[in-house]
Amino acid sequence: MIYLLFSILSATMIFVIFKLFSRYKVNTLHAIVVNYIVACLSGLIAFDGIIIASEIPKFSWFYYTLGLGVLFIIVFNLMALTTQRSGLSVVSVATKMSLVIPIVFSLLYYKEQLGIFNGLGIVLALVAVYLASVKTPKGLAAPKNNMVLPLLVFLGSGIIDTSIKFLEESFVAENDVPLFSATIFASAAGVGITVLVFQIINGKFRFQLKNILGGILLGVPNYFSIYFLVKALRSGILESSGIFTVNNVGVVLISTFAGILIFKEKLLPKNWLGIILAILSIFFVALAGI
Repeated sequence: MIYLLFSILSATMIFVIFKLFSRYKVNTLHAIVVNYIVACLSGLIAFDGIIIASEIPKFSWFYYTLGLGVLFIIVFNLMALTTQRSGLSVVSVATKMSLVIPIVFSLLYYKEQLGIFNGLGIVLALVAVYLASVKTPKGLAAPKNNMVLPLLVFLGSGIIDTSIKFLEESFVAENDVPLFSATIFASAAGVGITVLVFQIINGKFRFQLKNILGGILLGVPNYFSIYFLVKALRSGILESSGIFTVNNVGVVLISTFAGILIFKEKLLPKNWLGIILAILSIFFVALAGI
């Protein structure tokens, strides 16, 4: 349970830091590249063993992590673009609703059982995510011509979670989790650095210290959000469908309270209803695991 709690707290810290990026006008692309470098270094430091760079491509999971790293940075930029065009609530709902994809994968591929309590918890979680995330009285207001962006965020986020579950189950040894995570972030950093090089060549790059500091601040919790999620999936406290449900709903819950305490956000009655349903969903998922 401690791994799941730390995964939730790490992901919540990412939410808080992104909010601070907006407040202090941090260049998100520049900060995210630094973040991936820091996250990679965090994994290398946490790895308990001798790291031989030439040996890393020999791991069975290596080429999968390259693809995942590319997907990480693509989804992030889609999230940024969706936020600009449709608002933060749309991104939040699309990201958290994506828990459906790894849950369906776990039920079909790993033949996990969907009992009454687990099923009820998942349904309540989806409703709770929507109600707690939408901060406008009229609901989501995504223009119809921009609906493809939230859909891509939904699919991308779900594929990332599903891939992490599949790889940690099929290829990653217990002691290799830090190195596995570090390689994903190294791949994402490589793509980001390539983009920055093109910006420099075209004269569009502007160095700002706050982007570096923001990336450093984001990198450590970003690494641990993946590391602890993998450890939680391996802990055996719940089936993976339950882990993804509690993880996503937990992030929504704590992020909401962080928004109230740190950013003085005001909640609508439906947001409070979402919080209540989120707590109930966690209760039912936990009950299914007993």
